[in-house]
Amino acid sequence: MSGPVLFTPLPVGGLALRNRIVIAPMCQYSAVEGCMTDWHLIHLGQLALSGAALLTIEATAVLPEGRISYADVGLWDDRTEAAIARTLDSIRKWSDMPIAIQLSHAGRKASVEIPWKGGAQIVPGDPHGWQTEAPSPLPFADEQVSPTALDRGGLARVRDAFAAAAARAARIGLDAVQIHAAHGYLLHQFLSPLSNRRDDDYGGPLENRMRFPLEVFDAVRAAFPAERPVTVRASGTDWVDGGWSIEETVVFAKALEARGCSAIHVSSGGLDPRQQIPVGPGYQVPLARAVKTAVDIPVVAVGLIADYEQAEAIVATGDADLVALARAMLFDPRWPWHAAAHLGASVSPPPQYLRSEPRRFRSLFSGPA
Repeated sequence: MSGPVLFTPLPVGGLALRNRIVIAPMCQYSAVEGCMTDWHLIHLGQLALSGAALLTIEATAVLPEGRISYADVGLWDDRTEAAIARTLDSIRKWSDMPIAIQLSHAGRKASVEIPWKGGAQIVPGDPHGWQTEAPSPLPFADEQVSPTALDRGGLARVRDAFAAAAARAARIGLDAVQIHAAHGYLLHQFLSPLSNRRDDDYGGPLENRMRFPLEVFDAVRAAFPAERPVTVRASGTDWVDGGWSIEETVVFAKALEARGCSAIHVSSGGLDPRQQIPVGPGYQVPLARAVKTAVDIPVVAVGLIADYEQAEAIVATGDADLVALARAMLFDPRWPWHAAAHLGASVSPPPQYLRSEPRRFRSLFSGPA
C-alpha cells in the first residue's frame, strides 16, 4: 500500500516541500517598535523543529501604520530587518525547514490593543495609537475612528512598501513570501464591496476592486527572486450578505495565477463584525475546494484542522494540496510527528531528539536511532 498523501512531497514554485503540512502565520504581539524579540526566537525555533514542511512568520507590517497593534512585527527599515535576520540566523543553525514571511498592512483594522488586553481600537494621539488608512473612510465598527481614504499617492506609498519589504525578505534569505489579502486587512478591504466604496478605478466592479491587490502582487513578485515563491492568503467569503464571495475569490485566484502566483491559501471572514461564520472542523475546506477546481497552482486549506485523519482526507481527496495549522501547532508543536506515527509515515527529527522515538513506532524516525 502507498503511504499517506499528507507525507508526500510537493513543489510550490521553486520550493520543494517535504510534506503537505504548513505552519500558518500566527501573530504573537510581542515585538518592540516593530522588532522581533527573544520571544520570536523561542516561538519560531520550536516550530522549526516540528517536522512540518514550511514555517510562516506572522503578519509582518510593511509600514509602521500597517501594524495591527503597536506590538506587531514589521519589515520596513534596517532595524526591523536586522531583528528578523538575527532570529533567522539562530533558527537556521539547527533547522533546515524553509521559512516564509507574511507581508501585511492592516488598513482600518490597525491601531488596536493586544488581544489579551482587550483588543479595542487605540485612538490617534495615544502613545500606542495612530490614524488608520483604508480604501474608503468607513470604520470597521461604528464606535471606531474613521480611517483616512488612501489617495493615489497613498496607494503608491503602500504598494512600494510591500515591494521594499519583499526585497528585504529576499536579502535576509527568506524562502517565500505570502501576501496577506484576507481577514479584513487592507488588501481584503479593497476587494470587498462592504469596505470599498470608492468611485475611481479602484472601486465599484470586481475588476476595479481587484486592481490594487493585483498591483501589490505584481510589485512584490518583481521585487522577490523569481525562483522563490510568492503566494497569497485570501478570504473565501466575508460571511455577510452582499460581501466578498467565493465566486469572486475564484476570479481573484485565476488572476493571481496568471500573474505568477505560486499558491493560494484560502481562509475566510474578518472584514465585518456582522459575519456569521459556521465554525466547526474543516469549515473552510469547501472554500479551498472551490478554488482548487478553478486553478492549477497549489491550494492550501486552513481552519480548525487538528485531527490526523481529517488532514489526510483533505489532501487525499483533492480538496486541497496542503493543510495549514495554527492553533493546533501551538497546542502540540510536534503535531507532524504524531500525525506521522498515527498514519504510518516517517519524519526526520533533529539528531538530538532521535532517542525519543517510542518503541511502538520504531519506523517513525528516518535516520539512525
